[in-house]
Amino acid sequence: MLDQLINGLVVGNLYALTAVGITQIYGVANVINFAHGSLYMVGAFVGWMAVTWLGLPLLPTLLLVLVASALLGLAVERVAIRPFAGSGRTVLLLTTIAAGLVLEQAAQLIWGPETKAFHTPFADVRVRVGGGFLSSLDLVILAVGLTTALALWLFLKRSRLGWAVRATAQDREAALQMGVDVNQVSRASFAMAGALAGVSGLLVGLYYHSVYPTMGFSASLKGFTAALLGGLGNIPGALVGAYLLGTAESLAVAWLGSTWRDLVGIGLLLGVLLFRPNGLFAAARALLPEPTAGTFIPIGRPLPIPRWALPAAGAVALALPLVVRNGYWLQVLATAWIFGLLAISLNLIAGTAGQISLGHAGFLALGAYASAILTTRLQWPFLLSLAVAPVIAAAVGVVLCYPALRLRGQYLAVATIGLGQGIALVALNWTALTRGPLGISNIAPPGLFGVEITSAAGFYWLTLTLLLGGIWVAERLSGSYLGRALRAVREDEVAARAYGVGLERYKSIAFGLSAFIAGLAGVLLAHAYTYIAPDTFTHAMSLQVLTMVVLGGLDNTVGAVAGALALIVIPESARFLAEYRFLVYGLLLLVMLRFRPRGLLSAAS
Repeated sequence: MLDQLINGLVVGNLYALTAVGITQIYGVANVINFAHGSLYMVGAFVGWMAVTWLGLPLLPTLLLVLVASALLGLAVERVAIRPFAGSGRTVLLLTTIAAGLVLEQAAQLIWGPETKAFHTPFADVRVRVGGGFLSSLDLVILAVGLTTALALWLFLKRSRLGWAVRATAQDREAALQMGVDVNQVSRASFAMAGALAGVSGLLVGLYYHSVYPTMGFSASLKGFTAALLGGLGNIPGALVGAYLLGTAESLAVAWLGSTWRDLVGIGLLLGVLLFRPNGLFAAARALLPEPTAGTFIPIGRPLPIPRWALPAAGAVALALPLVVRNGYWLQVLATAWIFGLLAISLNLIAGTAGQISLGHAGFLALGAYASAILTTRLQWPFLLSLAVAPVIAAAVGVVLCYPALRLRGQYLAVATIGLGQGIALVALNWTALTRGPLGISNIAPPGLFGVEITSAAGFYWLTLTLLLGGIWVAERLSGSYLGRALRAVREDEVAARAYGVGLERYKSIAFGLSAFIAGLAGVLLAHAYTYIAPDTFTHAMSLQVLTMVVLGGLDNTVGAVAGALALIVIPESARFLAEYRFLVYGLLLLVMLRFRPRGLLSAAS
């Protein structure tokens, strides 16, 4: 037991460095910085290069990581924050996610996607403490954590810039009126937070003896969970929250196994979001201020499309296999139609209802796993599975999302990230049902009335038919009373409630319909791939679909499909782009949010 407590305190020190940076940025810029995890990852790789390639000892490595991560933090502030000032908190959340995706994919291109071994640059000496042990690395981590906390406390309490940071965090407008250069404060805060994240990444790499490009996303969630436990903007609370999270995960590993570590963190994140969004140490009160009027993306001018263009495009798409005999390209287009369905489902939430979802791959996973289990375990025919699996996805999706629907803005966005990750982690741990990391294989190809669809043209027509059905349903819904009620929720929740629109009811309907359509896409994806596993449904896939919707145009069904078609087909057309696919997605999301935030085919207001 003592070993687990010691381990929890050490891991809590690692989380504390990340959590303090996140809560500091939130206090100054009012944004949850999801690029923070990527700074953590880059700091780990800089430290790995310093130790492995240059043979530097620990102290010079720490200094190098501090400088590199601080400079990268400044770059994130300049690229992903400053140009979007005044765009709203949720837009800033999206830009930091896009910046993090760019950094993560750049790291994969520079250092490769594989895990790198990271050995400690000093002797590992273990000291017995009661019934447990402390290693020399544990002592270094504790020393760095305590020294950093003391240095940060002195900076905030004793320095003029620290006073400016505290004043800006308490009231940005008042600080501006008193002559505080809030832009300088923002730059300093991002630099300090980046330095803390980089040191945390270095120490985590040494602690687990490995570094890899995707380690940052999990760090962002852990850091935000710790910061939220203590109360966003509360630095002492972030430290305590980090220790609580580290101890809870350490005990979960001891009692349940290592695969439950991340699931415990997700559970704590969702629990505190739902029940104590202001933190465990704040008085119970309403959520911190979030916008209640207007969509999270500003209105833009729609691009007019002639009425005859859409039926003509549908006819051409249906006739395409009669002309194109290349099976590979028909498979690519079929994949685009599947992602078109997924984009329609996300557009229903983000565009029509104005509720951002960043864990949409979780709904896709629900449909895919439901169909895979029904057809491989219970030997159900494909058509029956196609009818039932989306219903299962919708039901589970509503049950999971309903408690979070009272959240708004960034809080709802983070809750959906947690839900998406939670679904993947449950699939990883529920081995009796999902086979865990082994996944489900030998999923039969789709079949109609006893005839398997094995040709590329047949699967193309199947996916296109379901996509056209999804477009028809989405368009009918858009012009109905339900569509108008969802837009009322999007534009002004207070006014909508005053006119008798039940917010939770209509949000749950939107999430249920979205989960149903995403589950339908998941069925098609499972039978197209014939194999699925938890790592099929990553957070990068959720961001990929979000990019499709933003590119095509929010609240525009055809635009969502056009975005999916472009982002699936273009990288396949230019093969050199395939390696840079997610890098392009991140850059494209940043560019679209900056210059055409409502998308190329944005709907009229």
